[in-house]
Amino acid sequence: MYMDVSGEPDDRAGGTEPDQVDVAVYSWVLEHHRLEPAAIAADLGLDPDRAAASVRRLSALRLVYPDPQDPTAGYAVAPEAAMARLAAPVEARIRREQEELARGQAQLVGFFPHYQRGGRVAGAGEGVEVISSLQEVRAALDRASDSCRSEVLASQPGGGSRVPEAMEEALGRDRALLARGVRMRTLYHHTARFNGPSQAYVEAASPLGGEYRTVHELFGRIIVFDRELAFIPASDGSWGAVAIRQESLVAYLCEIFEQSWSCARPFSAATADGLEQVSQEIDRTILRLLAAGLKDETIARRLGMSLRTARRHIADIMGQLDAESRFQAGVAAARTGLLGE
Repeated sequence: MYMDVSGEPDDRAGGTEPDQVDVAVYSWVLEHHRLEPAAIAADLGLDPDRAAASVRRLSALRLVYPDPQDPTAGYAVAPEAAMARLAAPVEARIRREQEELARGQAQLVGFFPHYQRGGRVAGAGEGVEVISSLQEVRAALDRASDSCRSEVLASQPGGGSRVPEAMEEALGRDRALLARGVRMRTLYHHTARFNGPSQAYVEAASPLGGEYRTVHELFGRIIVFDRELAFIPASDGSWGAVAIRQESLVAYLCEIFEQSWSCARPFSAATADGLEQVSQEIDRTILRLLAAGLKDETIARRLGMSLRTARRHIADIMGQLDAESRFQAGVAAARTGLLGE
């Protein structure tokens, strides 16, 4: 609520409309070149305290100021000049803070070479960095996603282990990438076709432009951005990762991906291909891996299934072939042609 010159309430509202008492006092000072609250109050018919309060407000806004030689004299300045005077200390403070920020950033830049030397894989040279914590890995992936320009390649083993929450988070990131026109291609294990969250994710992302295929075996987990930056898991079994920018290494990983992609099949729900067909394909792959002498843990990892599920498949296969050992199972499978393509 505002006050008019007489001091009565003024019901006009407006966030930027000046107080009418202040307008009257400002105009009076502009005309008379004096800054005496008592004289202002007498001429404008204001209470002296109200006139003094108005002078204080106008002074705070830098609209009026006293003559340093004569305290009773005063001047009113243009609003543009008052704006400049009002902004000057704020701008000075901002400049000081910017300078302080720049100094801090300059100091931090000096630590980059030491961090890179400390995080580099021994003997790998430039362009390879170990990221030790899960939080740092997520931050690095977010930065890479935000700056990605044209393409993302991903190999995501473990098709049956995805949870809905993780898939929802991934879908949000992928939507942003696809909306920018980034091409996305992702490889999964065939077992992902049995996983409900994976099916829902592919069903939602495919219309946006995402491309998804599945294979029996995957070479491991990788994510490559613009064929310039690749992430692979740390070899120590931790939640860490290795970020690779070395051109030849990234190109090699991309070539491995392309070879698997060319042999992969478009993602589909298991029921679309027929449960029996998919199951037979998985069994043939397990037989081939058994014949190669691989352990249960390795087979499970290569096929993207849990160890318990892999052992159940192995037991079923050996029962069907009436084999008491893995060697017998391999021989029986070869005789019946189950190890063929």
